[in-house]
Order: sequence, then C-alpha cells, then structure tokens
Amino acid sequence: MAFLPITDTNRTTRLIPILFTATIFLSASLLFFVQPLFAKIVLPVIGGAPSVWTTAMLFFQTVLLGGYLYAHFSTRYLPVRVQITAHMVLWAAALAFLPPALPQGWVLDATTPIAWQTLGLFALGVGVPFALLSANAPLIQAWYARSGGPSADDPYFLYGASNLGSLIALISFPLLAEPFFGAGQIAWGFAAGFGVLGLGLLTSGTFAAQAQTTDTVHITTEDPNPTIARMAYWLILAFVPSSLMLSVTSKITTDVGAVPLIWVIPLSLFLLSFVLAFRENTVFRGLWFTQASQLMAVAGLCLFAGVAGDHLSSVAMAFLVVVFFTLATWMHRNLYEARPGAAHLTLFYVIMSIGGALGGLFNSILAPVLFTDLIEGTVTMCVALLLLFRTALKLEWAGFIKGMILGAFIGGSGFAIALAIKAEPIALIGIMALSVIVIAATRPGLPVFAIAASLAVAIPAWLAAPDDRLFADRSFFGLHQVFDDGGVRLYSNGTTLHGAQRLADMGAARPVPTTYYHPQGPMGQVMQSEQARNARRVGIVGLGVGSLACYAAPGQDWHFYEIDAMVDQVARDDRLFTFLSSCTPDAPTHLGDARIVLEGQDNLGFDVLVIDAYSSDSVPVHLTTREAMEVYLSRLNPGGVLIFHISNRYYDIGLPLARSAQTLGVNAWRQNQDRLVSNDPGFRMSDVVMVADPTADLSDLLATGFWQPLQSDGGPVWTDDKANPLSILKPGAAWQ
Repeated sequence: MAFLPITDTNRTTRLIPILFTATIFLSASLLFFVQPLFAKIVLPVIGGAPSVWTTAMLFFQTVLLGGYLYAHFSTRYLPVRVQITAHMVLWAAALAFLPPALPQGWVLDATTPIAWQTLGLFALGVGVPFALLSANAPLIQAWYARSGGPSADDPYFLYGASNLGSLIALISFPLLAEPFFGAGQIAWGFAAGFGVLGLGLLTSGTFAAQAQTTDTVHITTEDPNPTIARMAYWLILAFVPSSLMLSVTSKITTDVGAVPLIWVIPLSLFLLSFVLAFRENTVFRGLWFTQASQLMAVAGLCLFAGVAGDHLSSVAMAFLVVVFFTLATWMHRNLYEARPGAAHLTLFYVIMSIGGALGGLFNSILAPVLFTDLIEGTVTMCVALLLLFRTALKLEWAGFIKGMILGAFIGGSGFAIALAIKAEPIALIGIMALSVIVIAATRPGLPVFAIAASLAVAIPAWLAAPDDRLFADRSFFGLHQVFDDGGVRLYSNGTTLHGAQRLADMGAARPVPTTYYHPQGPMGQVMQSEQARNARRVGIVGLGVGSLACYAAPGQDWHFYEIDAMVDQVARDDRLFTFLSSCTPDAPTHLGDARIVLEGQDNLGFDVLVIDAYSSDSVPVHLTTREAMEVYLSRLNPGGVLIFHISNRYYDIGLPLARSAQTLGVNAWRQNQDRLVSNDPGFRMSDVVMVADPTADLSDLLATGFWQPLQSDGGPVWTDDKANPLSILKPGAAWQ
C-alpha cells in the first residue's frame, strides 16, 4: 500500500494531534450512530422481544471486544505498515455493506430460533463496519504513540475525545437525526461519514508508518508486563460504572416511569465522566475528590437500600444521578491513573471492555436470574465502597475472603436456626452479626475482616425481611409484583399498573373488570357493544391480568398476545387473578412481539382486535407506524373494529394514529376521558381510539355521544423508516 507523502515536519507535527483527535472523534460518533440506526431499521421485521434485544446487545458487545482484541494483537505482532494495510483493507471491505440496510431478501423464519437469526442479521447488516469502528479507539491511540506527535508517549488523552464523539452522537441521534431524517437518509449520512473516516485512518496511519523510520517513535518497553492483580483492578474499575449506569437507569424507570429519553441521562454522564477523567489536567482528582466520592457512595448505598423509602422522589432520584456521575468519574479517573505505558495500551482497553461487558452481563442477564428484587445497584455500590475505602481501611483480599466465608456461615446458620425454632430471623441474625464484629475486634486486620463478615451476615438478614407481596419476580422487562391494597389486588411492573381485581370477586363466577377496563370506561363500552357481543373472534394485544376476558360471550374464539411470558404466568395463576380462569380458560396466549406474530397468522381474522400496548408511558414505535396499522387492518374481518388503548402520561399517541388512519382511508374516533364518570373506586380514566373501515356498523357506540371523530392534524405520517416520538410529547410532559 502506498502511503501519503509527508513534508514540512514542523508544521505537520503541530497538525498531528488535531488529525488524530478528529479521526477518533468521528469514529466514535459513527460507532454510536450505527447501533440505534440499525436497530431502527430491523425492528419492524424482528420485533422487540427480549430475545431480540439481549441477542443484539450480545452481538455488539462481542464484536466490540473482538475489535479490541484485533487491535491488541495487530499492534503487538504486526509491523506498523502491515497494521495499516490490513486495517484499510477491512475499511474497504466494510464499504460493501454500506449504507446499512436489511440484507436483500431477508425474512424472518418462524421455524428457526430467533436468536440465531438476529445474530446473523446483525452480522450481515453491520458486522464488518461495526468491527472496524470497534477497533479504532485503541488502534488510533497506538498509532499516535508511534507518530512522533506531542505527548506521543501518553496518548490516552485521545480516549477523552473518543468519548466526547460518542456523547455527541448519543444526543444527536434522537434529538437531531431522527426528528428530521428517515432511517434511509441517516444510513446514507453514516455511509458518507464512513468514507471520510477512511481518509482520516489512512492519513493517521501514514504519520505512524513514516515515524517508524525515524528516531521520533515514543513506544518503549520500560513498563513491565501488567500483573494479574493490576489487570483485575482495571477490570473492577471498569465494571462498577457500567453496572451502576444500568442500575440507576432501572431505578429511574421503575420509580418514576419511562420518562422520554431518560435513559440518555445516565449514559451521557457515563461518557462525560471519561471525557473529564482521561486527561492530565482535571479538577476531578486528589484527596478531596476521593473523600467526596466516599460520601456519595455511602449516600448512594442508602438510596439503593431503601433508607429514603421504597420509591424515590424526583429530588432523591436527581441526587442519585449525581452520585452515579461522581462515582463513575472517580472510577474512570483511577483507571486513567492506573494506566500502563503506551506499549500495553491495547491490553488495557481489552481489559476495560471486558469489565464494561461484565457490568452489562451482571445487570441484564445474571441479576434477573439471581435476584427477585432490583438489588444489583446495592451489590455494585458495596463493591464501589470497597474500592473507595480500600486504602483508608488497608483492605487486603485474604482477610476479606475469610470474613465473607465466616459471615456467610454464621448468617446462614442463624437463618436456619430461626426457621427451625420459629423465631424472628432478623432479630437472631442481628445478634449474630454483632457477635461477628465483636469477635473480629480481637483479631488483626479488623477493618477488612469485620466489613466482609458483616456484609455476608447481612445477606440472609435481608432475605429474612418481611414481605407482604403475593408475588415478586424479575423478567427482561423489570420487576413484577402482586400485592393487596384497600380490598384490591394489584399487579405492577415498575410504575406501570398491569391490572387489578377486587378481592371480593376472587371467588365470583365472572369477576367485574376494573381500572381502564371498567364497564363504564371506553374499553368497557366497546366490549359491551353489539359489535363485540356478535363477534366470532376477538384478539387482545397486551394481556395484563386478563381483565377484558370477562367480556367474552359464549361461543367466541379469543386470542391473547403478550411479549412477556411472566405476565402470562401471573394472569393464569388463579391464586392471584381469576379473570382468565373464570371467563376464557381455553383462550391461547401467543407469546412474542405482537406485530411479528400477527403477520405470520394470515389464517386468523378478527371482528374485534384490541391493541393495548401503550400504558407503560413509553411508545413502541414499530407498533404505531402506518405499516403496523396495515398489519392490524389486514387481520380484521369485513366490518371489524380496531381498538387502541393509548392512555399515556407523556405522549399523545392519537396524533400518529389519526394520520395513519386518514392515509389508509379508514375512519377513526377517540374517547379521551378527562373527568371521572363513575364513583366506583375501581374505575380509572382512559384514552381510547377506535378505527374501522366505512362498512363497520358502530351506530350503538356512536349514538352515546362519547366518541368524537379523530381527524388528522396534517403532521407527518409515521412510517417504519421515519417516526419522531419527541414530536408527540404532551405539553410539559417531560417535567411531569
């Protein structure tokens, strides 16, 4: 490969850091653009099932780690010119996969495991471009170390520029790209940026290659090979912020709700902490910052542990975000200070990427299996405290492990004894915990041993805490809880109420639907109408506790659609709720993304089809586009009616539905209750849209006067290519 000639050494030396900074900035921006872009492209054809998202995350994290490993082995075993040539060949190969799009002729095969299909789809669609982008951050820094530029012996400042590019891309995609451009247009913009990146990579590589032939190369081998302990320290420092970011996001969405773009805040602060920490001159360093971080960690542990209550207020939640940002910056600053010399730079980033991936694995995959409640934040905060107080308490691993073993044995024994003698477990375990601390006081290495033992004892004590919930478990979609309150049994997932049933109706032959499905609400009106009573087949997308089932008439064929298997588990357990068992015990539940499942059921035709997937305060965009409405309408029998339950705190979903209805030539009506129409405490106001073709006879419903024609506001029609959720935010919704 021919490299670009470089002349005027003094001038180019000044330009080197600008060139490398711009190149790594652009690469990181493209990396953070391609992930949401391709997810937007494929969502309509693969759906939003948990297996899809976990597989997609697995793909991106695996390829990211693979890119870092490629950069590590490339810089370690290949001459610089060969590195650059190989990388430019990879860049050229990636051009064949641009702009990002669905592979031609690709269709979902319902008979093949969706996980393998998802991996294959992402690999064919963006595998090669993403692999190249993944390798760039460590590779460009390694090249800069050989370039002869200023501070070439310490190129880690470029990582701050990389994360700044990631941060700007993260914010720009939902706020600038998505509102004004379709996925196809964004994809072409990405392809153009990728082309410019090639020039930046070639020029950067040229500086590194030509400097190899001079005496300006700054790579040295004076830094000894990192020890296992040192690499473990890097890994833990990378693990904690990654895990805390996900824990804080889960806490916010559980306690406050799916506030628009709320997930952007922790992730943006995570990236910003890198920008602030990975630089030589920063105020976030020294004893004062460590002490501030220690206080923040103690406060964070209290918030996660529920000292301020089971559900945090908006003020407490904002403070928790500040806690997270402080700790993430401290961890990343310590990563920077523990960095090796440039000779081991790529290994450092490999370990960092593994630590970050483990944080995601712990929160997304392991925690839902290991824990019933959302306690991963508490666990990770304990790890953070150990790191923060490691020096002050002279923590050493041997004493810590011994303390954990002894504490776990004593705590477990206390729990077992309490159960055997039918005593109060918490009291007995508390006494034993105090005993452990007293015993530890007589031993050398008191701090580490006592802390470890107390932590281990606290685990069974926490497990022994009283719990009046009838059901509590985790799924991909969060924490599910069933509990009784004021004569009503409630089923919640975070701040979302999935349904409720009166306790007095538990033994009734036909329980009365409550909340949004109350007989006096819009949904109840539709289900009691002549259209619904005469229906042969009824479909319900979004099961909840099955409240609508008790509107079923004899001889009807009912079908439920649910993306979360745990919701179906709860709804069908007649010890918890009896709507399904009493009214439609034989009705099947089709698990999976409703749009994808319905597309594959061309043998079914519904007289009434209910889309009840919007009450979680978020907007499943791929269920709301014009193409999605076409799927629903195609599953209606002649004269059938389509019902959308769109009660939502933040978004006015009626706007895109009205636009699609007008485009497709069907009629739409809306009943948005803004006042109580019933004194029944089981009633809840709701917002419902009804869509039908002109042949449908809805005269009995329309005669009530409750339903008003829903006209399009003339705004852009949502499509699979272009939809902007921010455009339908209710006034002041972001501050509710």
